[in-house]
Amino acid sequence: MLFYIAMNTGQSRLPISRARLASVLRAGKEVVSVEITSKILGIDRLDAAKLLSRWRSQGWLRRVGPGIYAPVPLDLASSDQVVADPWVLVPALFSPCYVGGWTAAHHWELTEQLFQEIFVFAARRVVRKHVTAQSARFFVQPTIPERLFGLKTQWRGSVKVQISDPARTLVDMIAIPESGGGIDQVSECLKTYLKGKTTDRELLVSYGEQFGNGAIFKRLGFLADTFGDGELANMCRTRLTQGYAKLDPDLSSDRLITAWHLWVPKYWRPQAN
Repeated sequence: MLFYIAMNTGQSRLPISRARLASVLRAGKEVVSVEITSKILGIDRLDAAKLLSRWRSQGWLRRVGPGIYAPVPLDLASSDQVVADPWVLVPALFSPCYVGGWTAAHHWELTEQLFQEIFVFAARRVVRKHVTAQSARFFVQPTIPERLFGLKTQWRGSVKVQISDPARTLVDMIAIPESGGGIDQVSECLKTYLKGKTTDRELLVSYGEQFGNGAIFKRLGFLADTFGDGELANMCRTRLTQGYAKLDPDLSSDRLITAWHLWVPKYWRPQAN
């Protein structure tokens, strides 16, 4: 990526301000922040924020979030969007967090459905669920630090992004069907996973136990039973909790499946194959 500043010219040949910017860009690469600037230049956060704001006004940087900036490539100097891969913004905007839900399902080829928003689980206070940055749209779902497990690392350029692995992706979507686009879409993802070569039912159940939501085994067991997967259904049956849940909290459900302590919509008849 070509920036306004030639990074290999040597700081001794750059004005002091340019040399400081070059140092920050080398450290942050795709995304720079107040924290990075403060650490690299040895200045306090207020001075770092002022410096970033000045570089922004000079056209070197583009603001992408609170205290977060992206360097402006030469070929995108006149464009509003300077970040080619919106995934690089995820850690800077939402950390501690991970990409999950429908975005992870598409990444792991559990579905061909592609949603416009990148789904992010964030273990921090979420003010707005719908966030737009650099023309990229994010759907942010709050979670808790104890649920930051079952993750894999994806390198996007020099940025390390956490993403839920296939089994964890399914557990999230079964716990919160909205994160998978609704239970119809989630059931298709589960069906694809159960037919795959890397299916791991024990891992799926282990993640469900670690997640700590009894509705998971009611929904997962019912779906497995519907698909004719007796092995997974039996594993879920021994983990049923008291009380009743809905197959999808967003749907009107008036048919009770007593074997699974589950309310389902009358129309819901998924195909086994």
